[in-house]
Amino acid sequence: MRLVLWDIDGTLVHTAGHGRHAFGEAFAAVFGREIDVTALEMAGRTDHSITHALLEANAAGEDDSHLPRMLEELNAALEGRRERIAAEGWAMPGSLEALEALAGRPEVVQSLLTGNIEPNAALKLSAFGLDRLVDLEIGGYGSHHGVRAELVDIAREKAARLRGIEVDPADTVLIGDTPLDVEAARGAGARAVAVASGPYGVEELERTGADAVLADLRDTAAVLQALAVD
Repeated sequence: MRLVLWDIDGTLVHTAGHGRHAFGEAFAAVFGREIDVTALEMAGRTDHSITHALLEANAAGEDDSHLPRMLEELNAALEGRRERIAAEGWAMPGSLEALEALAGRPEVVQSLLTGNIEPNAALKLSAFGLDRLVDLEIGGYGSHHGVRAELVDIAREKAARLRGIEVDPADTVLIGDTPLDVEAARGAGARAVAVASGPYGVEELERTGADAVLADLRDTAAVLQALAVD
């Protein structure tokens, strides 16, 4: 068996900036004032770590006791933007075809490894009809841990406990669009596939030492080969 774990933002979907704005709305809901989130560093980071950084920069004297409430409000804010995400965002070219190709293979189980908290991950995929193609229940999410590499073992443990599927780290594949995705795979002993559909180009991602680098997901056969399932 091979466990394929997908990143979401910049890899499978583009949410037209609504995820970023949701952080600002969550902060306003908790603290009663607005902040500028345009410069908020998000690529490859977990919602947990983004929220921690946001609190540290904008809520002097506050500690992580506000983090659970912030994550709740983050979900509420994104839920309020669901229709706009569907209308203004898009599934990345080739993502549907790649997911469908893997979903048809009995030796592959695919889920998510994403910095998004679990309900927001499902919301973003469902906005474009992609949620039906992955096993959401066994994913690793930003609500589980602030360190991305730790999410790999969480996903593997859930696959074993909930589905009876034992997968070694070497038979686990992460696919994402940032160096942090590659770093997470390396830290967990998994195969790393980088796709240059986000803020980083092919050459930048090749320098990370990823096992394979794709320009995008348009060539399904190339995706399967990169994931070592073909």
